[in-house]
Amino acid sequence: MGFIGTVWGRERGRWARDQLTPSQAVVYDRLRDLFEVGEYEEAEVGARAFAAASRRFWDRGPVVEWLAGALATAAAIAHGRGVEVLAELDALIADLERTTGAGRALLLDVRVNRVAALVDQGRYTEAEAEADGILRAAVRLAHLTKVWGIELSTLANLAVALCGQGRYEEAGAIARGNLPRAPAGTAATLHCVLVSSLNGQGRHEEALTEARRLTPLWVRTESGALDIGTATALHGLGRHSEAEATAHQALDACEQFLHPLHPRIQEARTLLSRITADGPLA
Repeated sequence: MGFIGTVWGRERGRWARDQLTPSQAVVYDRLRDLFEVGEYEEAEVGARAFAAASRRFWDRGPVVEWLAGALATAAAIAHGRGVEVLAELDALIADLERTTGAGRALLLDVRVNRVAALVDQGRYTEAEAEADGILRAAVRLAHLTKVWGIELSTLANLAVALCGQGRYEEAGAIARGNLPRAPAGTAATLHCVLVSSLNGQGRHEEALTEARRLTPLWVRTESGALDIGTATALHGLGRHSEAEATAHQALDACEQFLHPLHPRIQEARTLLSRITADGPLA
């Protein structure tokens, strides 16, 4: 399962952003904008420089470093490098445990990123347990601050974790139920999960119809994911030539836009090998 439901949009980290000085907020907003358009490498480098500048030139309060660390790790995960930042996420979460009230929204944001990192590594049962804990905590926080973005990102990652465990009907129900209210980045993940869940149930015709039902807004972190679902459906229907061409398209997108160690690249290669082995010539 190569989906990563990591999103760092305008509703994420809002409490911490409101604690910044005007000059700090300008820097942070520029970095967040880079993340939103898929410039993950630049966003991560900038966020780490932002934290370093805070230590040198600005106040020594922890909020800037917390916010910059959250954005930097989110960018790394979206790029496909979740394994590299898991220890950093754990340390950041431990540090954020001291926050109270609405400030705990940032803690939940970072925990959502940790779920995405676990999903990235195929640690689906751990990711499910963490997602369940986040959803319970979000309910307790809802009277203090907006938590809908946290909830949707968590549900997207939970659906991926369930799909990875072969619990396709549960994953599909979450994806279908939340697609209408999800913003672009989360909707892209949910759409791919829905296609994958249908394929997992052997409902390849429905999966193909769903994959082609709409053209979602392009989100870099989901590069190749929908094509993998489409190729899987075509393969399941015995349409080998179309499946092979679509799998090649998926692999090309993965290699162009994702980190070389991103798990989806290997997923696309494995699918392509399976389609080629099962094709008419074989």
